[in-house]
Amino acid sequence: MPERARRIEVFTGAGRRRNWPGDEKAAIVAESYAPGRTVCGVARRHGLTPAQLFTWRRLARRSRMPKAPALFVPAVVEPSPGPPPPPAPQPQRARQSGPVMGIEVEMDGIVVRIGSGASPEAIAAVICALKAAS
Repeated sequence: MPERARRIEVFTGAGRRRNWPGDEKAAIVAESYAPGRTVCGVARRHGLTPAQLFTWRRLARRSRMPKAPALFVPAVVEPSPGPPPPPAPQPQRARQSGPVMGIEVEMDGIVVRIGSGASPEAIAAVICALKAAS
């Protein structure tokens, strides 16, 4: 049993091809890329076939179709405050000779003193923590 027609389109007018200006094509192609839009839905809304819209999209990717005019937003350019002043040099303490009581590690302005009884694993962990923090 043949299936009944579900939709009938009646074309009126001269029946010739429509001419689409480049800016209209570009707007329709841009609409088809909008989030939540489908090619079939956009084509149906503008009286196109999906195949025709896919062709326009392909041509737009190849830059054969005139592009929509570029839109610009106003921008404000302000002078940058410049780099921060360098930190003042800290006076060096005089080192005293004598028995070693520990290790002093300075990295990026942070000073850590490690006692003489610390294990090599603890010293390595402290240095790794300093590197990760900087």
